[in-house]
Amino acid sequence: MASSSGIGRRRTAAKEDASVSYHQRRKDIGEAAVRVFNRLGFTGASISAVAADLKIDRATLYYYIGSKEELFDEVLREVIQNNAAIAGRIQASKMSPRHKLRDMITALMSSYGANYPLIYIYIRENLSHVSDRRSQWSKHMRKLNRDIENAIISIVEEGYQSKSFRNVGSPRVVAYGILGIIGWTHRWFRPDSSDVSAEEIGRTYAEMILSGLETGY
Repeated sequence: MASSSGIGRRRTAAKEDASVSYHQRRKDIGEAAVRVFNRLGFTGASISAVAADLKIDRATLYYYIGSKEELFDEVLREVIQNNAAIAGRIQASKMSPRHKLRDMITALMSSYGANYPLIYIYIRENLSHVSDRRSQWSKHMRKLNRDIENAIISIVEEGYQSKSFRNVGSPRVVAYGILGIIGWTHRWFRPDSSDVSAEEIGRTYAEMILSGLETGY
C-alpha cells in the first residue's frame, strides 16, 4: 500500500510538472499503447505489453499511468472531443447543407486516418459495458458521439427543409448510414499501405452520399 501510495504521490507531482520530458514520455506511452491495443485488442492488452513495446520496465510505466483503461480512455477522449468540436463548427457554419455534409464526412474520415488505428479499435471492441470507475468516461464518450450524430442529423434536416436534399427517409437513419460507411472502412483501410489517403476516401464517400441526396436546387 505504501508503495502504491508513493507512486500516486509521484504521479500527482509529475502531472503538475510542465516539463517537456514528462509530456513527451506521456506522448510516447500513448503511441505505444495504440500499437499494443491494435495488435492485441483492448481485452488482451496490458500495461506489461505497453512497457515491453517501449522497452522499459512495468514499474517505470506506472509512474506515468495507472492502468490500461486509464491510458486508453485518455488518448481516445482527446480524439473524440476534437471530432465533436469540428462537427459542431461545421454544423453551425453558414455554408450550404451540401458543403457542410461534404466537409463533415471528409473531416471525420481524415481524423480516422490521422488517428489510425485508435478510433477503429474503439469501434470494433465491445466497450459498451465498462466498470463503475469508468462510468463517467463512458457517459462523456456517449455524449460526444451523440454530439457528432446530432450535428449530421441537423445538416440533413437543413437540407430537407431547404429542398436541396431529397427526403429519402429519417435524418437519423441517414446520419447512422454515413457513420456506418466511415466506420466500416476499418475492414480494409491501412494508411501505411493504402494507395489513397483518408482525406481522398472521405471526399469519395461525400460525393457518393451527396449524389443520392441532392435535388439540384
